[in-house]
This record gives sequence, C-alpha cells and structure tokens, in this order.
Amino acid sequence: MATVQLPRSIRIHRTSKKTVFPSQIASEHESLIMVKKLFATSISCITYLRGLFPESSYGERHLDDLSLKILREDKKCPGSLHIIKWIQGCFDALEKRYLHMAVLTLYTNPKEPEKVTEIYQFKFKYTKEGATMDFDSSNMSFESVTNSEDIKKASVLMIRKLYILMQNLGPLPNDVILTMTLHYYNAVTPNDYQPPGFKEGVNSHFLLFEGEPVNLQVGMVSTGFHSMKVKVTTEAARVSDLENNPFQESDTTEIAHQGLDCDEEEEECSSDIQRMNFMCSQQSSERSRKKRKVSEPVKVFIPDRK
Repeated sequence: MATVQLPRSIRIHRTSKKTVFPSQIASEHESLIMVKKLFATSISCITYLRGLFPESSYGERHLDDLSLKILREDKKCPGSLHIIKWIQGCFDALEKRYLHMAVLTLYTNPKEPEKVTEIYQFKFKYTKEGATMDFDSSNMSFESVTNSEDIKKASVLMIRKLYILMQNLGPLPNDVILTMTLHYYNAVTPNDYQPPGFKEGVNSHFLLFEGEPVNLQVGMVSTGFHSMKVKVTTEAARVSDLENNPFQESDTTEIAHQGLDCDEEEEECSSDIQRMNFMCSQQSSERSRKKRKVSEPVKVFIPDRK
C-alpha cells in the first residue's frame, strides 16, 4: 500500500552564507571535494524529497538561488546516521579511486531484495585529460572544454533536474527498505578491501521490477579529474507524464532490458567487462559474465514512515 508523500520542494534564496560547492576546482584534491559534495547533496535530495527522514535530519545549504536540504547527524533519527555512514564509506572508496558505481536501491520484501521499486545509480570515472562536460539536447551531443564556472553550472543543473524528477515520481510504499551496493574497478581494488560500514556483497545477475522499468538520465558532471553520472530506474507507471518526460532515454525497448550502467566505454581499468541486466518478470534468461567486486552495507535500513 502506498502512503501519501508529503510535498517538499526547494526554496529560492537571494543571499547565500553557507555554500555547497567549492568556488574553484584547479587540482585533484579540489575535484575530489567537489565530487564528494555533489554525491552527498544528491543522496540528500533523494532522501528528503522521498520523505524518508524528518526535517530535523537535514541542515540547510545554498546553491545559487536554491536552498537545499543536506543530511546531517541527527541522534533523534538513527536512520540518518545509517545513510551518512554509507556516504562516508563511498568517500573512502572515492579517495582511493576504487569506486566505479554506487547503487542506492529501494525494495519492499526483505526476503526478495532483487525485486526492486527504485534504483539510483552514481557512476564515477577518474581522469586527468582535462575538464569536459557532455551536453545532450534533441538527440545531439557534443563536448566542450569547461572551467570552474562551467562545472558549477553543470552541478546546479544536475541538482535541479534531480529535484524535478523526485517531485514527479509516485509515492513510495510504506514498507520500503533501503540498501546501497558499491561496485569497484577490479583491476585496482584489493580483493580484501571493504570501506567502513560495508561488507563483501553478492553480485546479483539480475534485478526485477513488477512493471516495465524505465531509465531516466539525470546528467553528468566532469571536473577533469573526476566525473559523476547519475541515472534513476523505476517503473514506467510511477513516473507522471512519462511521454513528455525530458529524462527518459529514447529507446523504451532497450530500457526494459538494460543493465546497471557498466558500459564498456566507461571501463578504464580492465578489458573484462561485466554487464548486469535489469530483467522484467517476463524475461529470465541469463548470460555468463565476469563478476565485478561488490560491497553491501553491514545492515540494510528500514525507514520509519508511519
């Protein structure tokens, strides 16, 4: 049974005291800070607008004219501490340049975690080839050299799009469960590596949706040292006005059978590529594939949404 999701939205502010992102990105260290903050801000957007935690679990920060809610440690809400620990684990893997993808997954049946409701993919790359950003409009794409201001604009656009998307998704079930899996670059990640708060995970061959899944591209930000790409997957029926949705990929048939975003062109550290399929209930075939090293939380999280 679905519950009514309380309407939450971003607010407009004309002044900004506590900013989100660094004003300049001229080194790998500054880039790492930027990507960490962008990732944490994105997770905060998702948890806030999906109504997973109370207002007391969020602090306020500003991004241009946007007033954002950022997760903070709230001893009255143990769940916020849970998610923050996951984020810190991702930070550790990012610092070591091991993390390929973080996948935040929402499901309802603890006995069937492969049957999912929503999936949020954050894919990372590490490069020193110079700052570039992908623009995509009307099926035409190009690259341009960017500077710190361009990176900030791309980040603002990504957060705005994420907020818009969250506000156009149907309400979550009352009994939703959260987990996060971390996928690594096998060629550089030690076999025994586990970030704080995580343990060795099972690399599942497939995930299931009750209805037809649809991939929604939120965007990508590249600093010249790191890039972060965000994609949301949910059931098509849960997205309002899907036909006119600007986030939807063009080929719905491909969307239904597309896997976690481990594209070959994105894999820099190994020639052995693993592809994982999101499979509809009608499709059960599996292909043999090399498994990517995966971590999962020591404990999944069940929000108190009553």
